[in-house]
Amino acid sequence: MTRKSHTAQYPEVQPDLPPRTRGVIGLFEENCTVCMLCARECPDWCIYIDSHKETVPPAAPGGRERSRNVLDRFAIDFSLCMYCGICIEVCPFDALFWSPEFEYAETDIRDLTHERDKLREWMWTVPAPPALDPGAEEPKEIAAARKTADKLASELENRTGQEGDA
Repeated sequence: MTRKSHTAQYPEVQPDLPPRTRGVIGLFEENCTVCMLCARECPDWCIYIDSHKETVPPAAPGGRERSRNVLDRFAIDFSLCMYCGICIEVCPFDALFWSPEFEYAETDIRDLTHERDKLREWMWTVPAPPALDPGAEEPKEIAAARKTADKLASELENRTGQEGDA
């Protein structure tokens, strides 16, 4: 009561959102393997996935044909979603992400079921992950890859140096 009130001029001035704001869920369709984990773990059953199997020819001659799932439909009903984030956490292939977009109100509740094309549009509004702690230890996978790359680079330099001497 002792401070002056502040009126947010919302439509004209966008609010500064915290970095981990949960707005809407974005879908990176290329990473989705149709494993259905997100739909099975969702406590609200608001994720709808349809798929079919396709046969993939063998990669090498004499190999066998493989079958893979192809995504036909991926939809989230945001009128049912409680924004818990379980679907994002259980996705083993990083196909779902939080987007800070929050302006997706509709006049009809049936329009709150967003299909994969709309979910893909929101993927481009997902912020980049935070930078790693500079004092943190480098992951073992990256250290091993860097060591191998350095070894190959030094072998290549040695070969080119020997060829130049000859």
